[in-house]
Amino acid sequence: MRADLLQSVLTDLNGTSADIEASGVISTDGLMIASVLPAGMDEDRMGAMSAAMLSLGDRTAMELARGTLEQVLIKGAKGYVVMVHAGTEAVLTVLAKPNAKLGLIFLDVKRAAESIVDLLE
Repeated sequence: MRADLLQSVLTDLNGTSADIEASGVISTDGLMIASVLPAGMDEDRMGAMSAAMLSLGDRTAMELARGTLEQVLIKGAKGYVVMVHAGTEAVLTVLAKPNAKLGLIFLDVKRAAESIVDLLE
């Protein structure tokens, strides 16, 4: 039941913008909890990379006195990866196109993360 609700939140998130290509809720251990991914994308790899990057972002923000981590943003030639905490035990990862309007993506991701927190607690 909870997995269905998480899947619904991700489906809604992906539907808010044509610029969002994929999304997933991942445990801080790197296990995929729910996802909406394109065919051929390895959810295990996405889960492991997301958990590792968010952990590294947390540590970097702490060590460099930047305060509490809000998000990790990766920009590549083929698009963006945005990662945010979804509570204390999960990560929301979103893949967006290279021409994405990041302000809108950030807003949608924040709202989705809040919904996910409500479902996981």
